[in-house]
Amino acid sequence: MAGLRVIDLTRVLSGPFCTMILGDLGADVVKIEPPKGDPVRVQGTMTEGHSGYFAGFNRNKRSVVLDLYTDDGKAVLRRLLADADVLVENFRPGTLDKLGLGEAALEELNPRLIVASINGYGSVGPYVDRPAFDFIAQAMSGFMGVNGEPDGPPMRAAAPVSDLVAGVYAALGILAAVLGREKTGKGQTVEVAMVNGLISLMAYLSSEYFATDTVPERTGNDHPLVYPYGLFLCSDGQIAVANSHDQILRRFLDTLDLGWIMSDPRYDSNPKRMAAREELRETINGRMAGQSQQHWLDVLNAAGVPCGVVQDLHQVFTDPQVMAQQMVIKVPFQEGPFIRTVGFPIKLGGTPCTVNRPVPRLGGGTREVLREIGLSDNEIADLIGRNVAAG
Repeated sequence: MAGLRVIDLTRVLSGPFCTMILGDLGADVVKIEPPKGDPVRVQGTMTEGHSGYFAGFNRNKRSVVLDLYTDDGKAVLRRLLADADVLVENFRPGTLDKLGLGEAALEELNPRLIVASINGYGSVGPYVDRPAFDFIAQAMSGFMGVNGEPDGPPMRAAAPVSDLVAGVYAALGILAAVLGREKTGKGQTVEVAMVNGLISLMAYLSSEYFATDTVPERTGNDHPLVYPYGLFLCSDGQIAVANSHDQILRRFLDTLDLGWIMSDPRYDSNPKRMAAREELRETINGRMAGQSQQHWLDVLNAAGVPCGVVQDLHQVFTDPQVMAQQMVIKVPFQEGPFIRTVGFPIKLGGTPCTVNRPVPRLGGGTREVLREIGLSDNEIADLIGRNVAAG
């Protein structure tokens, strides 16, 4: 995506994750920040005065500070947008209109501009004006309603999944719009709502609801549609086993010398096994508890049965497979230390993702970027002197 300029008006998580993906793929991302900066700059554990949380979502960007509450700040933003390829924002719907940058104004300013918006509920419907964060999106999407133990309360995912999936969908939509512009010469709008993104991930849970009009029950670590599938006891802990269909299940049971289960009239179909989950769990745990996790990892993987242990993050980030995949990398802060962060999940053979720019200090790219759009050093100094810009 080298040569593609992205103006990033986003903050916190969903939008910065989207624009970081674009930056990792080579786009020139210009992050516009208010004078106090993205709120995440001061959240989480600090390393020599720098936020690891901020670093995790803002590499490969340049930071420009503009006060968009001033006419001069909005004028500079318009100059940036006149030659940009993409604008990304995650304000509440209607905020761009208040800045004088509604859809019609942006189309007149730059008809090739792709405008991507990430919000909570979308720009149409009765909830448009409601504020939304990840926890609320997890609740409102039904996601929490299907997570948790059967006799326990609904549970959120620890990771901010609605923010993250919205960021990925927005990046995908932007890429589609860029390809579309190659054919039409025109930009278009891209909208992603956090709630919609999580609803789209409900997979077989929504399929079952549509087929039965019955709300799925919470099943904890058990699969809602097949059994045996879940966590089973070993002599030194638990192991996760995913018997997603009968062929894998037969390998699993044969490895445990429990192959008779498949022909036993009590368990010879998946509906019967689902109804007998607790007694089957007891039988399987009784067989597996005599050996260690490592024993079952070796034996079951060799048999072609998907399995693994539940790892904490220390185990994950020291795992030899994770290290081989370079999923832990070091990125520099602009004028600051290096910090460990998550690597690139997209592996391109010819044009791999790279760290081309450090995590920017607040306003660290202001002078450079404003020179690129034709402002003189005196004009930039004037804006900085009047607190319209900073850098």
